[in-house]
Amino acid sequence: MVKKNVSRLLFVTFMASVLQTALSVEDVPNTNMTKSLKVLVSSNDYLDSGIKVLEEHFTVVKSRYQNFSEEGITKNKDELLDLIPGCSALVWVSHHPITKELLDRAGPQLKVVSTASAGYNHCNVPELKKRGIKLANTPGVLSAAVAEVAIALMLGAARRFTENLDQVHSGEWEIGFDKVLGQDIQGSTVGIIGLGGIGQATVKRLRGFDVEKFLYTGHREKPEAKELGAEFVNLDTLLAHSDFVVLAVPLTDETKHMINKTTLAKMKKNAILINVGRGDLVNQDDLYDALKNRDIYSAGLDVTTPEPLPKDHKLLTLPNIFILPHIGSATIGTRNAMAVLAAKNVVNALNGKPLITPVLE
Repeated sequence: MVKKNVSRLLFVTFMASVLQTALSVEDVPNTNMTKSLKVLVSSNDYLDSGIKVLEEHFTVVKSRYQNFSEEGITKNKDELLDLIPGCSALVWVSHHPITKELLDRAGPQLKVVSTASAGYNHCNVPELKKRGIKLANTPGVLSAAVAEVAIALMLGAARRFTENLDQVHSGEWEIGFDKVLGQDIQGSTVGIIGLGGIGQATVKRLRGFDVEKFLYTGHREKPEAKELGAEFVNLDTLLAHSDFVVLAVPLTDETKHMINKTTLAKMKKNAILINVGRGDLVNQDDLYDALKNRDIYSAGLDVTTPEPLPKDHKLLTLPNIFILPHIGSATIGTRNAMAVLAAKNVVNALNGKPLITPVLE
């Protein structure tokens, strides 16, 4: 009887040990197993902070070229087509679209695409969904940096930075009590189209400017709006009452060209349009006409279509527009946070864990 009890005790102890080992293996990724998996990084300027996270778990293959501008659609296109076969994950660092050709070349072992951006309109979502490929992005970590640029654009457009900088460069200053007068943020009504992370961060920072009223619009009311003191209204009401209209929404079929001849006509004559979302949120031909005819006061853009904007583009002939070269998230801290988050999404996906910031899962 004693022997039987001892045997049972040893068996239970052994099984508990096996179970504990199994749980430990499941909880902690086995890097020896995942090292055989290849991860393709699409651009040679992806930061080392992200590479380090990936290399702890996988074999990393990185393009020799940048995945931006002309190089991204010439040299790098062929480079990626050569490198992607056999890869389980793709870290997409680019504003260029992910093509069906690239996904075809990748084959069925491609399990996840992780884009180092908040926007994902360039990631060919329908094709990824059809193939069952997961998609992650990097929202949240860039909200503060983009909000800062939104405010910079508000100041630049309201205080006529383009005209004033031209004076500095030419050496011909308009000096006088009534020369090159701008508009105030203090006492204004600011309308936010899209009160997500970036929109909320913008409102928080603007409260120090003594804004009179915040309006916002979107699909539904946001619980955070009450604490921010922002009032939910429809789009027409926002356009009619706002001195500043800030675009902070993703680009979708619904939002493409949401700012056009019709919506611009609903804005106040002194209205200032700010875009930190995506270039195609705005019909730029209609914006040009509205600015040239002084139907609205001015505009500040961090995003355009195309990017880069050609130096002879007609928008650049206008004095009442202030344009930046898509620098919304371009700080050292923010870009490193984006690189690490993109990498951690890959780690989770290839170890059977939920994505941290999923778009498709």
